[in-house]
Parts: sequence; C-alpha cells; structure tokens
Amino acid sequence: HGVRGDAQAGALVVDATDARTGLPVFSLYGATEKPMPEMLAGLDALLFDIQDIGVRYGTYLSTMIAAMEAAAENSLRFAVLDRPNPLGGIAMEGPLVEEGYASFVGAYPIPIRHGMTLGELARLIAFERGWPEPVVAPMDGWTRGMWFDQTGLPWVQVSPNLPTLDSVTVYAGSCLFEGTSLSEGRGTTRPFEYVGAPWIDPFTFAGRMARAALAGYAFRPASFTPTFSKHAGSVCGGVQIYVLDRELAQPVALGVELIRVAQELSGSAFDWRLNDRGVPFIDLLSGSDRLRLGEPLPSDAQAFAERRAPFLLYSE
Repeated sequence: HGVRGDAQAGALVVDATDARTGLPVFSLYGATEKPMPEMLAGLDALLFDIQDIGVRYGTYLSTMIAAMEAAAENSLRFAVLDRPNPLGGIAMEGPLVEEGYASFVGAYPIPIRHGMTLGELARLIAFERGWPEPVVAPMDGWTRGMWFDQTGLPWVQVSPNLPTLDSVTVYAGSCLFEGTSLSEGRGTTRPFEYVGAPWIDPFTFAGRMARAALAGYAFRPASFTPTFSKHAGSVCGGVQIYVLDRELAQPVALGVELIRVAQELSGSAFDWRLNDRGVPFIDLLSGSDRLRLGEPLPSDAQAFAERRAPFLLYSE
C-alpha cells in the first residue's frame, strides 16, 4: 500500500525517493516481490517492522517470507521487530495451503487464522526452510489471549480496506468473497463487514444467515453502494456482519456459510472470479479447490498447534 499506506488494494507501487526523508524506497509490490541483490547492497541486516493481521491472506507475511529468502541468499541477518497479532495468539482455524495452491495470498502452509505473531512465524519458516534463524525483538507485556484493543495501543489501519479492528475480526471469513462475483464491501465505509450484490434480497439473506445460528454473530439486512471495486455505483443487497462474541466467533466457518447461502440466492448470477492467469481466486484464498467444488474444508488447527509450539515466544 505504499510506504505511507496511501495506495489502494491491487495498485502497483513503484520505486521512489521518500519526500520527507530523502531515503530510497524500493517497492516489493510492483515489478518485483522479492528484494533484489542491488537493493540490499551495503546493508548489514534487513529489518521487518510491519503490523500484521493474523490471517494467511495478509500479504505482509508473503513479503516477509520473500525478504527472509533474499536475506539468506545474500548472507544478511534478518530481524523482525515483533508486533501483536490483532486476533490474539490462541485461536486457529481453517485448512493449510495444499500442494500446488501456493500464491501471494497463500505463501505458506499455515491455517487461514494462524494465531502467531510475525516474529514467531519467521522462526518457524526459517527452521522449516533451512534459513538462518532470524533475530526477533520480542514485545513487552503481550500475552496470547490479548486482542489488539486490549494492548492499550492505538489501532493504525494496516490497509485502506481494513480501517478498524472490526473489519479485521471478520476478514478471515468475508475475504473469501474476493473470489466470487459478489462484493466484499470494498468501496464502502464498512469493507468486509458488508457482503452482497445487486441481485440479492437483503432480508432473505439476513434471514437465512440468522437461521444458520453461527455462534458469536448477528446479521442485519443491508443495502450499500460501493464507490469502487465490484458493482461500483450499483445498489447491492446483502448483510452487515456483527461480531457479538469474538471468543466464540469462527470467521472461516462464517465465510464458508455466507458463500454457501449466497450461491443459493444468486443462481446463475453467482460466479467464481479468475486471476490474471485464469486460476480461480477462491482456490488460492482457501488453499485448495475444495470450497469451490462444494467439499468441506479440513481443519488442520490441531496438527498445526503441535507444529508451531517450538517457535512460540509468548505465554497465555
């Protein structure tokens, strides 16, 4: 999103000189996604200091992995200045990325909601890839049970479309709509809290979701008009998602049920979006073709809990 966070989702960022500091800015979301040797020339170490969202789709994790690989290849020390997982460090949910489905929105085989900090993930990934162990500057005072609003820190949006902790809390589920013909609320003041489309009746959608009785959630019939992205300028019918109890809420299960109901209500208007290589984007988000084919998503959380245990830095 640019060094100042002003670039919209999907907008490629070019190399530049920072106007305030005069420092060179090398983009890793443009012509290249991995630091080139010439970008690293003369450095003693590479520091990673970015707030993550605790969800596998978040591409800051993808960039960190690419930067770790570049540091290893260029014999540079890699350090992570650790930050909180906004969703806490206990709950995990969703499948791993299966072989053949790795992408920029699924760069490593971890659950969709992984319950780790980036410092912890850097330790795990470096070990599994055979890279040098990173230096992690740990946080003071953070425990695994903390949500971001319990840290006492002010929330600074990590993306133009994740402006609040509310949007981050539902993102692991409603982001799956990026792989469909329905709007995930981009271009509204409630991105990822709204989902819908011009052909959806909001009252029917909300009623169906209420009958699904998903623990921790409530749904309001909503009409919204995106100003950009899918269905820009058209009134969409859908739902607004409310998290009533975030400890009970399971966002991945939420996203799967929302898509299932949306498919039934949409008929032939429902479609799976393809990326620029013709691959169904939902497969990359979910980590396999299972969701698109109507199969249940496996839960890999328990096995992952054992796999991640040696690399955790913080207690409950």
